[in-house]
Amino acid sequence: MQAPTLQRVPAGRGVTLNIRAEPRQRDLIDRAAHALGKNRSDFMLETACKEAEAVLLDRRYFELDEDAFQSFLIRLDEPAPTAELVRLLASKAPWEK
Repeated sequence: MQAPTLQRVPAGRGVTLNIRAEPRQRDLIDRAAHALGKNRSDFMLETACKEAEAVLLDRRYFELDEDAFQSFLIRLDEPAPTAELVRLLASKAPWEK
């Protein structure tokens, strides 16, 4: 099953979405949109769709039979294959530093 993807709707054929925001939020969004050369609506729609896809992909369900599940559990408990991967997994994410 493939993840849903955003498809462009021809101008004038989409639906309207309305949201309320604080002026500082609107200004932040406008600055980011401008930095990417986009208008507010395009920036917000693309960003919201990317986040929506990420949320749905993070909650992807998969099913295994008992043998495959036991094999999966064993692999999860095995040590990492390389010292580089161990170092990477032990390091803080850039936004946590």
